[in-house]
Amino acid sequence: MSPWVEPMRAALELARVAATYDEIPVGALVLSPDGEVVAQAHNRRELDADPTAHAEVLALRQAGEALGEWRLADHTLVVTLEPCTMCAGAIVLSRISRVVFGAFDEKAGAVGSLWDVVRDRRLNHRPEVVSGVLATESSRLLTDYFATQR
Repeated sequence: MSPWVEPMRAALELARVAATYDEIPVGALVLSPDGEVVAQAHNRRELDADPTAHAEVLALRQAGEALGEWRLADHTLVVTLEPCTMCAGAIVLSRISRVVFGAFDEKAGAVGSLWDVVRDRRLNHRPEVVSGVLATESSRLLTDYFATQR
């Protein structure tokens, strides 16, 4: 079994919490090099009236605060949905070492689907990418959420 399954399950729980607030259900964790949760967040765009309040950005901010350092080298971001361009940019800028995500986002994904920002050779940092962890569960959560919005 992948070492990323349990952290992804925790991120999925955060995503479920987001859905209870009528937020798009995305959850994210930042893990320390030894696998401890440093930060966790879910989407809060509606709650905070903030277009940048994506789970990934919030988790990266919390991790920086917790560590007293913006450089998150040797840390891992686990997120239920492939990051968008904004989040991919934040990932590169944070120097996070690894991105693990669940569902691909064919419409806005920037870690391989529509763009591949995090692996662009022109940038000074390129994290490892692990994709498709619990992708079915992550996709189903999003599909179910959007079915209730129509």
